[in-house]
Amino acid sequence: MPVSGEASQELVEGIEAVTVHIRDIVRARRFYSEVLGLREVSYLPQASRAAYAIPGTSTLLTMHIQGEGEGGREPGTVSGIVFSHRDPAAALAEIRRRGGTIVDEPKTYAAAVGTITIGVFADPDGNQFVIRHIHA
Repeated sequence: MPVSGEASQELVEGIEAVTVHIRDIVRARRFYSEVLGLREVSYLPQASRAAYAIPGTSTLLTMHIQGEGEGGREPGTVSGIVFSHRDPAAALAEIRRRGGTIVDEPKTYAAAVGTITIGVFADPDGNQFVIRHIHA
């Protein structure tokens, strides 16, 4: 609903990428490719930047070492990014088996949208990601 008579206009048409700041590009690349199994689509070693395809979307998960004076969240402070998986408990168990950190064990509960299974894992810098499934 427009505010104060302003015209309604979509200013966001999609999402291209989600970026997280990391401290060590080698360690981060190992985690995102070997632990999460994401496909790396670009790596710029001179800039300590990498990008990964998120399955089922055209959105990229990008990362780089935060530059001096660069805005944005500090490494280890990202949260609220939600990934999906048909069996979050199994996915989290595999993340743990591959050396990842589980922050919140999977839980299943009833909600207005259906039954939800949800858990949280962290990358080596402490950035936290939710993995969930909403059961129809």
